[in-house]
Amino acid sequence: MTLRLARRADIPAMHRVRLAVRENRLSDPARITEADYVAAMEGLGRSWVVEVDGEVVAFAAGYAAGSVWALFVDPSHEGRGHGRALHTAMIDWLWSQGHARLWLTTSPGTRAERFYRELGWQPCGTVSGGELRLELAAP
Repeated sequence: MTLRLARRADIPAMHRVRLAVRENRLSDPARITEADYVAAMEGLGRSWVVEVDGEVVAFAAGYAAGSVWALFVDPSHEGRGHGRALHTAMIDWLWSQGHARLWLTTSPGTRAERFYRELGWQPCGTVSGGELRLELAAP
């Protein structure tokens, strides 16, 4: 496994991973564009990928403003620690931006919610559309 910063050339593979997930599926795959990925890795924040045998199997993106934009693992690579490794890299970078608190939203009652809660994220209510807002306080 290799964890590294994402590059523009990774975008097709990142999108493939995003579309492969079983939960939090996009109702419209065209809703997330190449420009969204570029912004997440170059303009608004940073993005990371996990490669196995040269193939991108997971990715994460955090916004410098203090939020998690994405963390997805290809279903055929779940349970191998890729999500946790990405989470650690992303959260360490977000803390380095000087935040006292980070936030994200996810669908309630999902494996994603359980994953984040196991890592210390706390529920703080719901947002429009019914997603759960989670926050993580600085250590």
